Amino acid sequence: MFKLYNSMGRKKRRFKPMDENSVRMYACGITAYYSAHIGNMRTYVNQDILKRLLLHDGYKVVHVQNITDVGHLASDADTGDDKIRAEAEKEHRSMREIADFYAGIFIEDMKALNIMVPDVMPKASEHIPEMLNLIKRLSDKGFLYQASNGIYFDTSKFRGYGKLTGMGFKQLNNSLKEGARVEKVEGKRHATDFAVWRFAGQDEKEMVWDSPWGRGFPGWHLECSAMSMKYLGEQFDIHCGGIDHLQVHHTNETAQSEAATGHRFVDYWVHENFLTVDGKKMSKSLKNIYTVKDILAKGHSASALRLFMMSANYRQGLNFTFEALSGSESELAGMYSLMERLSSVQGRAKNDDTAEFKKSLRSMKKEFFARLNDDISMPEALAAMHSLMNAVSARLGSGKLNRAEAKAAARAMLEMDSILGLQLGGHYRGDAPPLGKEAKALLKEREAARKSGDFRRSDEIRDLLREKHGIAVEDTKAGQSWHRTPG
Repeated sequence: MFKLYNSMGRKKRRFKPMDENSVRMYACGITAYYSAHIGNMRTYVNQDILKRLLLHDGYKVVHVQNITDVGHLASDADTGDDKIRAEAEKEHRSMREIADFYAGIFIEDMKALNIMVPDVMPKASEHIPEMLNLIKRLSDKGFLYQASNGIYFDTSKFRGYGKLTGMGFKQLNNSLKEGARVEKVEGKRHATDFAVWRFAGQDEKEMVWDSPWGRGFPGWHLECSAMSMKYLGEQFDIHCGGIDHLQVHHTNETAQSEAATGHRFVDYWVHENFLTVDGKKMSKSLKNIYTVKDILAKGHSASALRLFMMSANYRQGLNFTFEALSGSESELAGMYSLMERLSSVQGRAKNDDTAEFKKSLRSMKKEFFARLNDDISMPEALAAMHSLMNAVSARLGSGKLNRAEAKAAARAMLEMDSILGLQLGGHYRGDAPPLGKEAKALLKEREAARKSGDFRRSDEIRDLLREKHGIAVEDTKAGQSWHRTPG
């Protein structure tokens, strides 16, 4: 039974999709005016884990993740200038060039982190007709009014405004006023009211469209409602996004969507928490903003970064340090090493306790998935995985692990990795080809050298086996053990 924390209601709920065998899932994508930092990418890694778990559980997943290329203003509270327009002016390029460039970098980062590409990645600028239709529906129902700079949604007219946050209309208005996040606009009625259509200035020529309400561009909040409903329907199962979107962006999405349709918008709201760097919020002034490319340029692997991002539950904050990342690299190296060793286990002997050992593997794998099914409790799931790895390593070290047991262990690890996405399969070659005559002779000679105390010759043969035959040799209490190296 899969339980998922739902921000709407603020408690874990048993997950039950609207359609028995499929899940419709929407995620707020990037505003394509900058290279996404590792905090942004942690959000998408966590969403990827959720998707992989749903797929593992047998659901068909329709995953939509937008790209905002117009309409997102400088403040998430819907104030200031369009972020992409501002960046285009700064770089002396067109808005389209800016959006395409940074969207391309984002997709490269997703691939580096082994994040499954969504089924649909709609761009806001390519869905203006759907947005104008949604505005008309809201206008026909009396939810909109005109202010000096655009068409606004009157939040006082939507009963239940703010229910996603647990606060009401009055509380949210006071919260925005106290936080000095209110845009002073002539004709704007309430602090929480938001623009669904912005009028274009005389100097704004690109990314503006004609509409019954005047020439302009859509509001950021409206875009996600229109695009999600186009591809997933007026009601769908899961909406994901960063915790920073909850109070404004997702609250406004909920209001306008349910005002237009007259029914519930989303069943499960899933919000991912922040990532800090050295205990501080990422900022340009502190020069502590890192992208995936920055991490790779420092010699770290994307898979280790992905593993680090799993070291806390998605609803908890996570603090990035290079020391912690190095710890994840060591952890990942241990996983790779174990898979390589399992590839080359040659023993075929039947152990008296093989059935019991395989049963223990199944039990630890079951614990792994049980932890994931409890609101994706990743640290506990990883602990279950390490218990399995420790049991397998101990059996390897004792020289008792036979080929059948090695295959069972590898299958368990690979099934876990179908969720983790660490590409452990690249370090496991299943039925490895048998050793050649020369390699067999060298292994025999090395074992004899060690028994006779000729450790210099033993080390020479060890190096030769690795360099020429791709074989790593270890000495255990039970005697000499070997496995193939990658490559």
